[in-house]
Amino acid sequence: MAGLARDLIGTWRLLSRIDRDASDEPVDEPTLGSDPLALLFFDGAGNFAAQFMKRDRSIAVATPTSTRQNNTTAIGGYDAYFGTYRVDEQSGDVHTRLVGALSPDHVGATMMRNMRVEEGKLVIRLTTTAADDTQVHRTLTWERAG
Repeated sequence: MAGLARDLIGTWRLLSRIDRDASDEPVDEPTLGSDPLALLFFDGAGNFAAQFMKRDRSIAVATPTSTRQNNTTAIGGYDAYFGTYRVDEQSGDVHTRLVGALSPDHVGATMMRNMRVEEGKLVIRLTTTAADDTQVHRTLTWERAG
């Protein structure tokens, strides 16, 4: 097993989630908030799972009416999905195929994230869209939880 594919294996806890628009300004993401609780799992057989939860779910959150580009949909301040993954060692791109997802519209979808593991941290970058369909650049930083 090569570098990134080997380094991904394990359980990861989210440290930060930062969304920025094309002019590098912060973008609010209301469904999960800017600091959700999250765990991410990768195994050596090519399986993965992710769980995200808004820290304060006491305030009702409307479910988005449109599907975001290259992203899943949180429902009630919670998002969860699992499936298989494939690593492109050259580019650092990881393609995840969703076998199961909280949002039925995402079952069978393939998502792409650029990933790297440096100094014990997993950094994931992706491009998605905001509620108003503007482009958002998201960076998630994770630490090993197990």
